[in-house]
Amino acid sequence: MSIIAENITKIYGQQKALDQVSINIKAGEVVGLLGPNGAGKSTLMKIITCFIPPTSGTATVNGFDVMENPVEVRKSVGYLPENNPLYLDMYVREYLQYIAGIYRMEGNNKDQISAMISLTGLEKEQRKKIGALSKGYRQRVGLAQALLHNPDVLILDEPTSGLDPNQLLEIRNLIKNLGTQKTIMLSTHIMQEVEAICDRVIIIHNGKIVADETTENLGHLASSVDIITVEFSDPVTLEQLNKIPNVKEIKHLGKQVWELSSDSHHDIRPDIFQLAVSHKNQVLSMNKQTKKLEEVFQMLTKNEDSPPTDNQ
Repeated sequence: MSIIAENITKIYGQQKALDQVSINIKAGEVVGLLGPNGAGKSTLMKIITCFIPPTSGTATVNGFDVMENPVEVRKSVGYLPENNPLYLDMYVREYLQYIAGIYRMEGNNKDQISAMISLTGLEKEQRKKIGALSKGYRQRVGLAQALLHNPDVLILDEPTSGLDPNQLLEIRNLIKNLGTQKTIMLSTHIMQEVEAICDRVIIIHNGKIVADETTENLGHLASSVDIITVEFSDPVTLEQLNKIPNVKEIKHLGKQVWELSSDSHHDIRPDIFQLAVSHKNQVLSMNKQTKKLEEVFQMLTKNEDSPPTDNQ
């Protein structure tokens, strides 16, 4: 057992930020919590890490209830909040020593601090003030403090937010390596992040879970749809295009250019050519591409309702 949430609801005033959310993350899993801004991701993480209480529902971490045993939950969890609050006037090693004191770590902590500095690649920066570090290195300091007490569970809220491409790749690799030893739950709205790091994906939208799949299964969902972009020499009508077998969705991109979606098991390109021939039309260009994971994400998180007023 690792993280279990059952029917979690959180209401701020008249706004429901989370609505009957249930998740079960087993030990050793790396799970991505996806959703657009305001979906409820940070609210769920704050409940799991005992920062705020749920309005209703229950949550446990390693068997400890977040309401009944918050101290034990905090011992089990390493948490990196989105804004990564740090004492900028402290030196890196000094700050980690301070965190060790907060966790009441027994004995001489120098070896453990040195190990975290090495693990997170902070050797060259350890004698600098945190305020003098780049965003990427500050994220490393945040990860080091989250890992310092050797927790079983890591909760990371937007861990790569604001990083440049090199920093982003380094932090992703670090998290992926940590995933071989820890249970990790990370929030993001970047699909590539999930593909690079996660075993499983939970997509949340307007406070509700709209998908809970392995990364592989979500990839299969994306690859099951083909997108055909076609340009005709003369105008065609929507009615004519709707007669093509196995077409799922049609979009008019302008002038004589159309986008047609179909099941990847049915190649509709011959039917498109046949349509053109039968109406004495010509196909000037045609392009086929597989639906991307980003498009699956967009499909599942369409703004049909006003989103809740949550930070994430």
